[in-house]
Amino acid sequence: MECVTTERRGRVAIVRLDRGDGRNALSLEACRQLTRAARAFDDDPDVSAVVLTGTAGVFSVGADLKDEELRRSREARLAERRLAMQTGGRMCRAWAEIEAMTIVAIEGWCIGGGAALSVACDLRVAGEGATFYVPEIERGMNLSWNAVPRIAHLVGPARAKRIAVLAEKLDAAGALDWGLVDRVAPRGGALEAALEFAERAASLPPVQLRMIKQAVDAAVGALDRSTSHADFDQFALAAQSGDYAEGMTSFLERRPPKYTGA
Repeated sequence: MECVTTERRGRVAIVRLDRGDGRNALSLEACRQLTRAARAFDDDPDVSAVVLTGTAGVFSVGADLKDEELRRSREARLAERRLAMQTGGRMCRAWAEIEAMTIVAIEGWCIGGGAALSVACDLRVAGEGATFYVPEIERGMNLSWNAVPRIAHLVGPARAKRIAVLAEKLDAAGALDWGLVDRVAPRGGALEAALEFAERAASLPPVQLRMIKQAVDAAVGALDRSTSHADFDQFALAAQSGDYAEGMTSFLERRPPKYTGA
């Protein structure tokens, strides 16, 4: 089932994720569709800005822990599990490598993998009702999808630890104050505000825009892959732990976890 659509408005493209369930969880298939949507711009010189958005009520609640394909991959041999574990990282990398400006319009929850996807893009606009939450550690997981260096670039190391280690929730105003988002719009107005950034980008010389964006990315992200290239293997290690099993079980049973370092 297609859950990702692309709309063109001149030099601006709008990519929408809508799984039709009010959650927009990132299943492996949803990740692949978002990857294909991003890669479709690789050979398109006529797009200056790409706006990524979810629905009016939610951007994404993160990785789909109930995804049947993901469940099957956990029971597969290591080579297959390792490939599946790279799906989200590939998606984020595809969005990070779009040469045009990328702006994310966020309403409602932006959780875990949704937050990782948002920080892979250039700018983020949040509606006043948006909430950012990176709860992987509370499920016994590491934070993967190359998100750690990207978050640290935006908010600095101490605040990155509060987001990813202490799993603090941020409302839109807090995210703006910390530098995680670039603009806060009225509730329901994130897409309109994101399109203002996009139209500004579309008004500029397209080749120069791409060159300068790539120069900025190269300057700040030169070591990103070296620091996070193995985060999916770290996930595989974390997923073998007793605390991962406890984190997942307690989450599904809606009870506080009891971690032991097992």
